[in-house]
Amino acid sequence: MRAWGPLTAVCLGTFMLLLDVTIVVVALPDMAAALDASLSDLQWVVDGYALALAALLLGAGAAADILGRRRVHVAGVVVFAAASLLCGLAPGPGTLVAARAVQGVGAAAMFATTLPLLGSVYQGRQRSAALGVWGAVSGAAAAVGPVVGGLLTAGPGWRWIFFVNLPVSVLAVWLTLKVVPESRGPRGMRVDWAGTVTFAAFAGGLTYGVVRAGEDGWSATAALAAFALAALALGAFVLAERRAAHPLLDLALLRRPAFVGVMLGAMAFNGVAFGVTPYLSIWMQTLLGMSPVRGGLTLLPMTGAAMVTAILVGRLLHGAPARLTIGGGLLLIGAGCCAQAVLDAGSTWVALVPGLVLVGFGTGLVSPTVSGAALAAVPPQRAGMAGGAVNTVRQLGYALGVAVFGTVLTSRMSGALGQEGAHALAGGGAGALRGAYGEHALRSAFASGLDTALLAAGVTGLAAAVLVFALVRPGRAERGGEAGTSMETPRPRTAGTRT
Repeated sequence: MRAWGPLTAVCLGTFMLLLDVTIVVVALPDMAAALDASLSDLQWVVDGYALALAALLLGAGAAADILGRRRVHVAGVVVFAAASLLCGLAPGPGTLVAARAVQGVGAAAMFATTLPLLGSVYQGRQRSAALGVWGAVSGAAAAVGPVVGGLLTAGPGWRWIFFVNLPVSVLAVWLTLKVVPESRGPRGMRVDWAGTVTFAAFAGGLTYGVVRAGEDGWSATAALAAFALAALALGAFVLAERRAAHPLLDLALLRRPAFVGVMLGAMAFNGVAFGVTPYLSIWMQTLLGMSPVRGGLTLLPMTGAAMVTAILVGRLLHGAPARLTIGGGLLLIGAGCCAQAVLDAGSTWVALVPGLVLVGFGTGLVSPTVSGAALAAVPPQRAGMAGGAVNTVRQLGYALGVAVFGTVLTSRMSGALGQEGAHALAGGGAGALRGAYGEHALRSAFASGLDTALLAAGVTGLAAAVLVFALVRPGRAERGGEAGTSMETPRPRTAGTRT
C-alpha cells in the first residue's frame, strides 16, 4: 500500500471521471422516457460534462499548483460525488444537465492533478510502471463505459450510473488523504482567471449555437446570438492571453505548425470517433429494439480493436513518427465512419461492425500517441501547457462532435418527418411517432440521417488526417513516443494527460 497506494488513489478518480464520459450513452433512451427529455436535453447531458471538463482543465491545473494538488484533487472528487448524487436524483432534464456540468467541474479538478500527483511520488522505473498502469486504466474506462452503463440501466435503472460513483468517491477521498502527499508547483504562479472565463464562454457559446441551430435553424436568433457571443469570447481570450503574465496558452505556440497540427488532429479525433455514438445507441434501442446491455455490447468491436491496437503500438511502434500514427489513425477513423454509412430501413447493427473495427484501429493509433506528440512539438518549458491543451481540445472536440453531427442527423431526417418529428425520433421518441408514421418510414428516416452524419464525420476525419500530414513535419515533433513517457516536465500549467 505504501508503494502503490498513491497510484491506486489517483487511478480510482481517473477511472470514474473517464467512465462518465461514455457511460451515459446507452442510457439516453431511458433518460428521455423517464424525464420527458428532448433531443437537445440529451445532447446537453453528454455535452455539459465534456464542456465543463474542457473549459476548466487548464485553469484547474494552475489553481492546483498554487493551492496544493492533493487538496484540489480531493475537492474535485467531493464535487464530482455531490453532482453524481444530484444527477441520480434529478426530477427533470434541466436539473440533470446542470448537475452534469457540475460533475465536469469536479472532473476537471481531478484530471488536471492526476499526473502531477503521480510525478511527485514516483521516480525511475516506478514512474514508468505507474504511467503504464494509469494509461491502461484510462483506456479501460472508455472501453467499459457503454457496457457498464448498459448493465446498470437494464438492472437497477439509469440513475445508478450516477449512484455508483458515490462509494468509489468515498474510497478515493479516504485513500488520497491517507497515502498521497501534498505537492505544489513553482512559487510565484498565478491563475489566469480571465483566460479561464473567456475560454469557457467561447466553448459554451459555440456548442450552444450548434445545438440551437439544429433545433431552430441556422438563422434563428438564439443560434446567431450564441455564435456572436462565442466570437466575442474568443477575441477576449486572445487579448487576455497576450496580457497575462502566466497565460493558460502561450499564443506563440500557434506559430508552430506541428503544434497546430496535433491540436487539430486531437480535436477531430474525439469528435469524429465518438460524436455519432449517442445517436447510434438511440437508433439501436428505440428502432431495433435492443436492450441497453446489447446496445453497449455492440460497441465492443470498436473498443476491443482500440485496446489491442494500443498495446501493439506501445510495443512495436515506439518512437514512430507522430504524423504517421495520428494522421494514419485519423485516416482509419474517417474510413471507418464512411464504412458505417450503409444503413437503410432493413439494416441491423451487424452492418456497423466493419466500420467500428476500423474506427477502433484508428483510435488505438491516435490515443496513445497524441499527448506525446503535443509535448514534443513545443519547447520543454511548455510541455505541461501543451499536455493540458491537447486534453482540453479533445474534450471540446467531443462536445462539438455530438452537437454538430446531431444537427446533421436531424436536418436530414426533417425532409421525411418534418423538424418536430425528426427531433422527436432522434431524441428517442420513436414510440410516440408510430401512430403517425409507419415502422418502415421511421427506420428509413433514422438510417438516412445516420448515414449523412457518419459521412460528415468520415469526411471530417479524412480532412483532419490531411492537415496532420501537412503540418506535423519530420523533426523534433516526430519524437512523440519519447515525450509521451514523461510524467514530470517543467510546467507552467497542468501536466500532460491523455484519455
